[in-house]
Amino acid sequence: MSLSWLLVTFIVAVLINAGLMTSSSYMLLRRFGALPRMDAALWPMLMVALCILFALVLTLGFGGQKLRPIHKVNDAMKRVSQGDFSIRLDEREGDGEIRELMASYNHMAEELSSIEMFRTDFINNFSHEFKTPIVSIRGFARQLERDDLTDEQRREYTRIIATESERLANMSANVLLLTKLENQQIVTDKTRYRLDEQIRGCILLLEKQWEEKELELKLDLDELEYEGNEEMMSHVWVNLLSNAVKFSPEGGVLEAGCMRVQDFIVVRIADHGSGMDAETQARIFEKFYQGDSAHATEGNGLGLSLVKRIVDLHGGKIAVTSAPGQGATFEVYLPVAVSGA
Repeated sequence: MSLSWLLVTFIVAVLINAGLMTSSSYMLLRRFGALPRMDAALWPMLMVALCILFALVLTLGFGGQKLRPIHKVNDAMKRVSQGDFSIRLDEREGDGEIRELMASYNHMAEELSSIEMFRTDFINNFSHEFKTPIVSIRGFARQLERDDLTDEQRREYTRIIATESERLANMSANVLLLTKLENQQIVTDKTRYRLDEQIRGCILLLEKQWEEKELELKLDLDELEYEGNEEMMSHVWVNLLSNAVKFSPEGGVLEAGCMRVQDFIVVRIADHGSGMDAETQARIFEKFYQGDSAHATEGNGLGLSLVKRIVDLHGGKIAVTSAPGQGATFEVYLPVAVSGA
């Protein structure tokens, strides 16, 4: 059968299938020789086969074009599984649900990229912060082996080793606590207690530090009851108060207050120290971040991360207001609903 006959047959089959050609029209075309002679029983089978072929052509042509964005998503997902989070998809290539799928992939890749960057920074900072006191302890321990040291030098080296050991122990404890809190989703062991008395107790714990700097205390603590995890909240106040003491100048002023403002209990702790710039304020709650890049002041950059996580778990929020040379003010907002007040 020639190609022309196949083409005519194909067109007739499509027309019959579409209901555009009646059986009488089909017989008329055969009579005038427009269609090849063939056993009548074979014509329906041929037409069905041609229609199937026609459908396959349409599927391969248009379906392939529709599936192309899905193939791209699949290829991108394979790259992600291999640790490459840099691939982004052009959402304009899809439509409807395909476009939503591509947008979801881009969002996922962005989040994974941020997490990977954060993980790398965390490991680098973690290694640096732990290495520093270890090197210091090792160095001064070797110095103590010398026979020509004076008693004063020996006492000083011993003091440094003790201080660095304590710093290392505190850092380890903070890392473990922060890891525990990050895996915790709800606050357990809640009790109802006097929040103002807790803050006073934390101030007394730090008495040695603020007396050494001869700080003036300005307290404005309203009598307030709060329901939460008392041990966790003590970490908040001790960290904020110790930071305020650390950055206050000799003979400066340390302020602490708590009050109820509408649906929140607001705790305010302020110092009048060197303050911080906008960049430091934006990153102050990140793990291991220290605005003092020279590490001239004590600390490991974990305290404020702990503070924020504990406040978040209690349904609250924390904010900092500061400027270079004007001190820093931290405000913690705890919802009254949590306290049952």
